Amino acid sequence: MTAKRAVYRSLVLAGLLHGSLALAGTPDEIRVPGEIPGAALHAEGAQIYECLRDAEHQLVWQAREPAAALMDGDNSVGRHYAALHWAAVDARTLVWEHKDGSSVKARIVARAAGRTGDDLPWLKFGVVTQTGNGLFYGVTHVQRINTQGGMARGPCTEPGAYRSVPYSADYVFWRAE
Repeated sequence: MTAKRAVYRSLVLAGLLHGSLALAGTPDEIRVPGEIPGAALHAEGAQIYECLRDAEHQLVWQAREPAAALMDGDNSVGRHYAALHWAAVDARTLVWEHKDGSSVKARIVARAAGRTGDDLPWLKFGVVTQTGNGLFYGVTHVQRINTQGGMARGPCTEPGAYRSVPYSADYVFWRAE
């Protein structure tokens, strides 16, 4: 990570944890009114796509699952993924696990465009289950913001083929006041 990007990310995360900057830069579609940010972690990983037919029977890259490390500064503190069982992946419901044993499983409830066409959309997730008494205890919503990369480009010609696209993002974990 470049020094400029690290400073920028630190300022954004500090703003999120203190409220005003987060509200100023977060699209209305994914805001979490009436809640407070409990934690913010950076993620580095890949968005995995599968070549499947869409409603018009055209082959397209469809998001299958993320595979990312959750970072607190330079320390890996957890992971982010979609499912434990390969056959049961649901790209709309994702999991965040912290090394302290806490975890949340959440479903996409809103989205906003990323900064560029190559960046994954910014998302708001509603938590459906939570475990453990650690960092993720009491989390009700998760936001994915500040995405870089992650969008699949190029032709999809072989049904069932996979493509892994590197991405980074910041995840903010919200709690009810």
